[in-house]
Amino acid sequence: HREHRNRMAARRLIVDAWMQHPSKFFLEQPMFKSLQAWGAPTAGETPNVPIEATLGSMKQAGVAKGILSAWHGPHGPIISNEEVYKYTSKFPDTLYGLASVDITNPVAAVQELRKCVNEWDFKGLRFLSWLWDLPPTDPRLYPLYTACVELDVPFCMQVGHTGPLRPSEWGRPIPYVDRLALDFPDLKIVGGHLGYPWQEEMIACARKYPNVYIDTSAWKPSRFPAELTAFLKTRAGARKVMWGTNFPMLMHDVCVKEVAQLGLPDETVDAFLGGNAARVFKIDEGETKKSKL
Repeated sequence: HREHRNRMAARRLIVDAWMQHPSKFFLEQPMFKSLQAWGAPTAGETPNVPIEATLGSMKQAGVAKGILSAWHGPHGPIISNEEVYKYTSKFPDTLYGLASVDITNPVAAVQELRKCVNEWDFKGLRFLSWLWDLPPTDPRLYPLYTACVELDVPFCMQVGHTGPLRPSEWGRPIPYVDRLALDFPDLKIVGGHLGYPWQEEMIACARKYPNVYIDTSAWKPSRFPAELTAFLKTRAGARKVMWGTNFPMLMHDVCVKEVAQLGLPDETVDAFLGGNAARVFKIDEGETKKSKL
């Protein structure tokens, strides 16, 4: 099986659209206790994870590039932008960053986003509504959406129910994704974690709006809802859905292996596993970022 995956990886670019490099502080967050039911690691199991372990998971599955998320909540950073930059600057052709900022000061938040994109080559902005218990339509976020459009980077959010012990309301695609896409038609919006149990709403938004996308992080392909697999098999869906793991919640190897069970045409597999993410996040297969820093 590994030989088959290595052959598959050798002929296509695989990009993980949503992953974290977990620190002990990140894994110790009480809100993640519920995720252990799905096999997520705990701080006790992995007290200090070296970056080489994350890279090793990617390499084993033939994943060429990964997008590391920073996390900032109302009480401060859980994974700081500086932590992410430490890894993306050390492995600039493999790891890419997503910024996360303190929205309580919108002016400083925009300045931080611009620094992360312009100086550190981050690829977008991550905001977790459930972490803040605020909707993505909160007016403090609107200057950041404007900045994303001006910087030509995506806004990445979580859609669907919340796995951690936090409310799920803000993960509803309708009205929230729907409203954002209307207010900011030029904003690239990536809805992560698929949207369950409102996956049909998320698919409807991806069909309706040219700049709305879905990433499947936190879901093994063997567990995809039938509606999503059917959408992937359409011409529109083949360009709108991107693969991800939410590492370390799910391991790269199993998430790559199970894509074969979906019965997708080769060109759709290419787009799903990497082509769509590379296009949306502006990642080139042969890109060397060292000259930009």
